[in-house]
Amino acid sequence: MKKIILASLLLATTLSACAGTNKENKTEINNPSKEVKKMGTIHLTKAEFISKVANYEANPSEWKYLGDKPCIIDFYASWCGPCKTIAPILEDLAKEYDGQIYVYKVNTEEEQELAGAFGIRSIPTILFCPMVGAPQMAQGAMPKESFKQAITDVLLKK
Repeated sequence: MKKIILASLLLATTLSACAGTNKENKTEINNPSKEVKKMGTIHLTKAEFISKVANYEANPSEWKYLGDKPCIIDFYASWCGPCKTIAPILEDLAKEYDGQIYVYKVNTEEEQELAGAFGIRSIPTILFCPMVGAPQMAQGAMPKESFKQAITDVLLKK
């Protein structure tokens, strides 16, 4: 008898938990304040880089930015201490400047050809890509204020 009652309770709990899975309920359950979730950093493969940032294979001698917003590209490795230091800073900046810039990440261990094409010799290496003009490169970990200054001066040109 206890097994039947227990099974009935489990079935009822399961059915009621699954009942709220339509789109309207999901939004309210997962996001009761209806707050818009801001985008964070975006990991790029070589193919995504070529389609979203610059097709350096088709135009090896000319930089032509393909994005619809300026971007920061972080060339990093998972084992790199300074890379780990700036990762949360870049994540915060991606959310703070959501809708104004993209913050991309390229894992140099997984995308060695892409890193080689840009002459990445030390990490982290940061590429600041404005909408018009050549990108600017910085090497090493930087404080958040330096990133913000570069975003203002190089990317947003305020």
